[in-house]
Amino acid sequence: MNFQAVLFDMDGVVVDNLPYHVDAWLLFCERKNIQLTREIFYQELNGMNSKDTFEWFYKREMSRAEIEVLEDEKELIYRDFYRDHINPAPGLLVFLQTLRAHGIKTALATSAGPGNIDFILDGLGIRDQFDAIIGGAEVRKGKPDPEIYVKAASLVGVEPAQCWVIEDSLQGIAAGQSAGMRVVGISTSHTPAELAHTDVVRPDFANLFDTLLNCN
Repeated sequence: MNFQAVLFDMDGVVVDNLPYHVDAWLLFCERKNIQLTREIFYQELNGMNSKDTFEWFYKREMSRAEIEVLEDEKELIYRDFYRDHINPAPGLLVFLQTLRAHGIKTALATSAGPGNIDFILDGLGIRDQFDAIIGGAEVRKGKPDPEIYVKAASLVGVEPAQCWVIEDSLQGIAAGQSAGMRVVGISTSHTPAELAHTDVVRPDFANLFDTLLNCN
């Protein structure tokens, strides 16, 4: 086996939910008189944690207490939008089961906060498929900094060079590559051409395990 762990981003990877997140951000920003377009979100903000995102909007450093109030407001909008549409990405469940069957460690490494992590993992019933879970609140520096993926690898006891990262965002891809890991780019947020700097580009998880086995 040429790898020992797979580290998953969540939004846009485990679930194809980015359009719902973007709709929630757009409505939130409209209510706050903040200028945001869908294109700016995907190019500048996708993959960032809440602290970095809100500081980008408000152009100043913000306290954790300020961010928590704003985050709760935005995430309530998102969960209301997505609740009736929650589904695993195509091929995800089989891919997770195959990894477990082959003794490959798994970790979720997402910029999301605990409320959204619980919403997705418990909504899909897949919490037990991950050996470790780390969210944006548990790191000092968000993606594109590699901290979250370095910590995730440490939690499952695998060296970075033996890890695959599965990401959809440019910020997350940069984090995985900076951590010294190979990266699968999932084309839910960006075109395959925009993800060409990753090691593998796929639309979803169908037959992904065999692809990873055949990568040198």
